[in-house]
Amino acid sequence: MELWIPITLVAAFCQNLRSALQKHLKSQLTTAGATYVRFFYAWPFAVFYLWGLNHWGGLAFPQPNGVFLLYCVLGGTTQILSTALMVWMFSFRNFAVGTTYSKTEIVQVAFLGLILLGDTISLTAAIAIAISVVGIMAMSVAQTHVSVSSLITGMTEKATLIGLASGAFLGASVVFFRGAALSLNHDNVVMAAAFALALGIVLQTIAMGIYLLFRERETLTAVVRNWRWALPVGVAGVMGSIAWFTAFTMQNAAYVRALGQIELVFTFIASIFFFKEKTTLMEFFGIVSIVTGILIIVLLD
Repeated sequence: MELWIPITLVAAFCQNLRSALQKHLKSQLTTAGATYVRFFYAWPFAVFYLWGLNHWGGLAFPQPNGVFLLYCVLGGTTQILSTALMVWMFSFRNFAVGTTYSKTEIVQVAFLGLILLGDTISLTAAIAIAISVVGIMAMSVAQTHVSVSSLITGMTEKATLIGLASGAFLGASVVFFRGAALSLNHDNVVMAAAFALALGIVLQTIAMGIYLLFRERETLTAVVRNWRWALPVGVAGVMGSIAWFTAFTMQNAAYVRALGQIELVFTFIASIFFFKEKTTLMEFFGIVSIVTGILIIVLLD
């Protein structure tokens, strides 16, 4: 088994854990505040991890260049924009349709990776990704109670376009951060990934901090006041980010994101066995499609 596969599984698990912990904060903070927690409480651990690789691991720090800095800025900016668009989309009456279309992120990662970095995917992988996307959208349809006809008729609506844009920006952030790590031309992918992560998360912390300072100053106070719940979110988030960045540096981002959808499988299993929730036929179809796509990538490609 290639190393990027278990690393991606760890990333998906940590992201799932972070999301679960973050739910509690949504009642204590604004949406922007709950998002900012991911960066504010994560950057010290990201920097410490980078320092540890150098101090204890004996890995030399990379030499940053202009391309690296540009990719980091673009990666951080597009990730924040993706979140902002998602929040904006929720203000529309038909936001559920837009949410479903935002799930096409994997396809957009594949296209952007090809255009920006020259990352190609095999026909087998393309089929696997297509199957997974169908599954992801089926899960979204089942959970938001959107009809298939609504998806078709709502393709040109504002919420849909915002959802697609949100997915595109999220996909772009993945590709930009992969490009940042690769542009360092470092001998060790773990150090390259850690360097890109540390700078990226520090820039995002500063950028969102400035925004909150001028637009939601009271939210900054709330972020600090709720540190008992926020700190675990930051720790789970940075652990997931370390794994994501390492996997992205090792492998085509489209493959990583496709395998990362196993997070939905984790959530599905938890909903059945821990929360005793009932499963619809559409959800079952979605999970089977996602798992099928993942197995094709891992076993056949």
